[in-house]
Amino acid sequence: MIAPLITVVTPSCNQGQFIRATIESVLSQQYPHVEFIVMDGGSTDETASVVKDYASRLTFLSEKDNGQSHAINKGFRMAHGSILAWLNSDDLYLPGAFHAAAEAFCGNPAAGAVYGEGYLIDRAGNVTCRFPHTEPLNLWKLVHVSDYILQQTVYFRKEAVEQLGYLDEDLHYAMDWDILIRIGMKFPLVYLPKYMGCLREYPEAKSFAGGGARIREIHRMLRRHTGLRIPPGSIIYGLDTYHKIWCARTEQALGPRLKPVSKGLQRLIRLGVGLVVSHTLRAQGLSADGWASRLLHYMLPPGSGPLLVEGTVPPERVFRGQSLRMEANGRPLGKFSLPFGDFRLAVEIPQELQNQALHLKIEASRWVVPFRLALPADGRCLAFKLKDIRWAETYAAG
Repeated sequence: MIAPLITVVTPSCNQGQFIRATIESVLSQQYPHVEFIVMDGGSTDETASVVKDYASRLTFLSEKDNGQSHAINKGFRMAHGSILAWLNSDDLYLPGAFHAAAEAFCGNPAAGAVYGEGYLIDRAGNVTCRFPHTEPLNLWKLVHVSDYILQQTVYFRKEAVEQLGYLDEDLHYAMDWDILIRIGMKFPLVYLPKYMGCLREYPEAKSFAGGGARIREIHRMLRRHTGLRIPPGSIIYGLDTYHKIWCARTEQALGPRLKPVSKGLQRLIRLGVGLVVSHTLRAQGLSADGWASRLLHYMLPPGSGPLLVEGTVPPERVFRGQSLRMEANGRPLGKFSLPFGDFRLAVEIPQELQNQALHLKIEASRWVVPFRLALPADGRCLAFKLKDIRWAETYAAG
């Protein structure tokens, strides 16, 4: 493999306490072709003196900017690499990350971006846990529900970024989520089951300090991509933020003399929020264990040929005569009868939908709620097990 040039951009402002570790994680990759650009927003701390120690191995620009997205875009426009990435000045790359990303692009030349697994670390750089949300690509979930992709593990194909446009500079909290959605709607996003980066968590970090402004930005961004008045992700991220505010205000309003009442109300708030979030997380109709519900939503980036649908119908009598009614982008695709056991459907896609992103709706004729099968802890509506949905051929836009 000829190692492609990887350009890493690090936006920074007054992160001198962390930036040495960030720089070391880039320069210690043992990858032969790296361009490293540090875009500093005019730091007044020790950042410049730290970076000076690495002056021969990176490019350092210190000047006022219009925020993180603007700084990253400036670096991306300067970049010579065919692969782009950004690493915040308090985060880290893990050894071997660049080799893994380069190999993934060489093996998937149509990919718009690749991403992997990562860890959460504390202020001191100690690993606290695996980033708990990462999973193989689920485009519908990415567009509608959550940003489960750890930005510190993401690498972009430069051509894809140039074709779709750089980061949205009006976004300050959700710019990584936004560009991943835009790329995923046009190009394959490739998941790598390898640990590639670390996110540093501490109270002053931007994602923790964003509060209501962050939630309002996420809501605007998701509405633009989904066309929904209240996207599922707005509910989940909004409640995750605001329930903490409601609990704090409850405690403050009732004071220490009514502490038992306050605790009871806070438990009710958390219980109610948990129930709403749990229900919202099931909006797609697809569970982590592969079970599909009576109504399944699924999205695919552009491709061509027939659509291949693979899964399993369990042998229980309740699923006898199972069939799937499918539509794509509002166009009916037909009704398909399924046998017991494994199945593989080749579904013809109309010519006008070829080489377009697809939003699929799949409705099953038969389903069961598990508590009827003596499993009271499982209130899902289950219809069949899904293994995979994919185009027969990948389409590389542009």
